[in-house]
Amino acid sequence: MLKAVRAAAVAALMAAPLAPAAQAAELPADNRIRTQLVSPNAVTVASEIGARIVALPVPEGGSFKRGQQLVSFECGTQRAQLAKAEASLDAARQLVKVNSRLAELNSISKLDVEQAEARAREAQAEVSYMQTVLTKCSVAAPFAGRVAKRSAAAFQVVAPGTPILDIVETGQLELRLVLPSKWLVWLKPGSKFSIDIDELGRSFPAHIVRLGAQIDPVSQSVAVTGVVEGDGAALLPGMSGWAVFPK
Repeated sequence: MLKAVRAAAVAALMAAPLAPAAQAAELPADNRIRTQLVSPNAVTVASEIGARIVALPVPEGGSFKRGQQLVSFECGTQRAQLAKAEASLDAARQLVKVNSRLAELNSISKLDVEQAEARAREAQAEVSYMQTVLTKCSVAAPFAGRVAKRSAAAFQVVAPGTPILDIVETGQLELRLVLPSKWLVWLKPGSKFSIDIDELGRSFPAHIVRLGAQIDPVSQSVAVTGVVEGDGAALLPGMSGWAVFPK
């Protein structure tokens, strides 16, 4: 009797069709993955010179356009140093002219001319350096965005490297997800899903734009980037929710 039952079970297994490989990577019963909205660019604006802040025209939470001034410094000392360097350059160039003429008259040596030319080059380098320093007396926005945080205030004296503003780009926000690597059987750039935002209680359509470059061998997962489709004006960096993939 037992042998007959075993034979029937084996026959049933042999008759059942095999599932295709793609079905092995079907979504699990819970097809939701946590995700977070992030800005494509989020940077900290820091001082490159030691100076007093004159103005921070964009308030915390305020918006700005690309190229708009975010920080300006008081640079009277640097301008005076540039004027001094330019005067030294003029004097060095005049000395080169005089020495060159005297050399033609055999009144001075060639070495004197070369030394005068070297001093002129040194003065030119000092002028170029001070001109570069003056370009750091204001900071322009590298992209359109918003001020996320102020770490300094107007009229504050800051040292080089002091953080002043945290800014975020407010273009098309990205969705960062970590998905099972077995989903790569069907997951491709352009794959559709929806995102339920906790803070808004709303759902937005989205799609995948980039797949990660490597698989985490421990968790067998892959980093994926998506974007929200349509009007995302209400979305802010840092919002989170559930990415829901169709079964």
